[in-house]
Amino acid sequence: MTFALILKAASFAAEKHKQQWRKDLDGSPYINHPLAVAAFLTEVGGVSDAHVICAALLHDTIEDTQTTVDELISQFGDAIARMVLEVSDDPAWPKAERKALQLAKTRTLSHEAHLIKLADKWCNVRDIMHAAPVCWNDAQQAEYVHWAAQVVDVARPANAAMALAFDALYAQFKLNKVRGS
Repeated sequence: MTFALILKAASFAAEKHKQQWRKDLDGSPYINHPLAVAAFLTEVGGVSDAHVICAALLHDTIEDTQTTVDELISQFGDAIARMVLEVSDDPAWPKAERKALQLAKTRTLSHEAHLIKLADKWCNVRDIMHAAPVCWNDAQQAEYVHWAAQVVDVARPANAAMALAFDALYAQFKLNKVRGS
């Protein structure tokens, strides 16, 4: 049942994100992001809880697609839907306010949601470093990365290995900026 549930979540997320593309030069399929978040949770974080992995796969469905909370509850149950809702932003808010709210909200999240936040921020920063959105300049990239580090600082107690991996990535980002690359 565990593998079936994870595959169901991956399939659901792929269907919901099928018309979405990342803003990188290649226009990568959006589904690569939730898959990377789930992979980071398992490979670096050692997370084996199927509900957390499913929520990671689904973490952007409420925020970025027409998926409803009721739909997630009916497909995956209350626990997974709750985690997805915890890590979802309200896209109706302006970007700056959304970031401030996310940082404040991170302080109140469950342990499971903190795990997803750590993985999501690591994946986003890695993507900025290797395949940044083409419409983002250096200042926008740096702003996001420094903000992500603040979110990680709040969530870091949830998983030392993932926090350390983020720290290494963040240090590499800063070093690259100093070197001008």
